[in-house]
Amino acid sequence: MNQDNGKSVVRTIRVTTTSEVLADVPPVSEGFPMRKWSVKITLVGPSGSDVPANIFDKVTYKLHPTFQNPNRTLKKPPFKLEEQGWGEFDMTIIMHVLDKGGEKSIIHDLNFLEPKYVTEHKLSFPSSRPLLAKLLAESGSLPDSAAAGSPLPADESKKEKRKHEGTEASKKKSKHEKASIDVERLAEGLEKLGQDDILQVVQMVTENRTPDMYIKNDVEEGEFHLDLFTLPDNLLKMLWDFVKKRADI
Repeated sequence: MNQDNGKSVVRTIRVTTTSEVLADVPPVSEGFPMRKWSVKITLVGPSGSDVPANIFDKVTYKLHPTFQNPNRTLKKPPFKLEEQGWGEFDMTIIMHVLDKGGEKSIIHDLNFLEPKYVTEHKLSFPSSRPLLAKLLAESGSLPDSAAAGSPLPADESKKEKRKHEGTEASKKKSKHEKASIDVERLAEGLEKLGQDDILQVVQMVTENRTPDMYIKNDVEEGEFHLDLFTLPDNLLKMLWDFVKKRADI
């Protein structure tokens, strides 16, 4: 079970819709001309300008069931959907938050009253997830950002200094230990594994996951991504021993 320690931040999602009449396409009936329309998703930055919505892995648009393939999924900002049609309808937009931040859904009123219009939605996102928090910082402040720069009392400052020194020593040790594993060779070995072995690797990584690891498991696409350099030393050693037995590395 994932826990976010109650920390969250609010961001404004901006949905921009445009439409234009297709003069060279015959209308379906009088008063209902065919139109080309588009919908895109951005975040609203501190100054009110558009900011790429890179906090989402993908965005799914659920169109009217009369459309061919009514569920459309886009994976790159600004997640712009372009279509043609003559009717107005309410669509559900599902935004998949990266770093296992869950899903956010909104209802969007697609209409042709104006050639361009903007709607905004305020949504909250967990700010305790490292990767997600880093990207959220690009569109505004985070709850702990002000506290991070506050001066510490003398006793707390000493504690923080000892903690920092311990952390630096840990980093040096970690870097040294990682040097004993050829990460590039490990990556090449993983590419050579069969399906059954890959499933075992996924299980090992999942069972030994820590908050500092970057993992992306896209079940829908059948893809599993991980950054080997974010893995702890004990897990790297486990993977190395496993791959060495099953692949030529």
